[in-house]
Amino acid sequence: MKKNKLIKIYNKLLDHFGRQYWWPADTPFEVMVGAILTQQTSWTNVEKAIAELKKERLLSPRKILRTPASKLHKIIRSSGYYKQKEKKLKIFCRFLINIDRASITRTQLLSLWGIGRETADSILLYALGKPIFVVDAYTIRIGERVGLFKAEGYEHVREYFESNLPRRLTLYKEYHALLVELGKNYCKPKPLCDSCPINRLCQFCEVR
Repeated sequence: MKKNKLIKIYNKLLDHFGRQYWWPADTPFEVMVGAILTQQTSWTNVEKAIAELKKERLLSPRKILRTPASKLHKIIRSSGYYKQKEKKLKIFCRFLINIDRASITRTQLLSLWGIGRETADSILLYALGKPIFVVDAYTIRIGERVGLFKAEGYEHVREYFESNLPRRLTLYKEYHALLVELGKNYCKPKPLCDSCPINRLCQFCEVR
């Protein structure tokens, strides 16, 4: 039953939004940088910072490490909390240049200062091609409203999706991206249930 509902939701969202091909980036390292910069800000702000990094030709671990903090602050200022994020980027880059990327584990990422579960899982899924389901605020909000689960923390939600979906990289990427689109456009804090593409599958819409 859980698996059937999850797949029905996925198919409805795919029909409505189409394929997302998320994460928007030219290289795996750009995905990693974006995953760190997007903490506590919108993707629009991150795009500006990424564009500045590209303009300065700094999108490589060694170049970021060689860049003075004051210069990097100016370049990534649009992403907010730029002093913290400069430190996070340099800690991460230092880690990255000393390891075989294919061998990177979730435990190793979570041991780094400034890398939380959502950031680590985004890096693993979108940059390193490992089938780990990414959970964010949209995922939790939608899952609770639809009636998939009662959120009991990040790991509970991640394990719910991984236990009830085929373990396929493309599916995980598309499903997460589609939930983000649903959360941004319909399942907002004040939801637009009447026009939502999955309202017939949603408990929250039924009780309104």
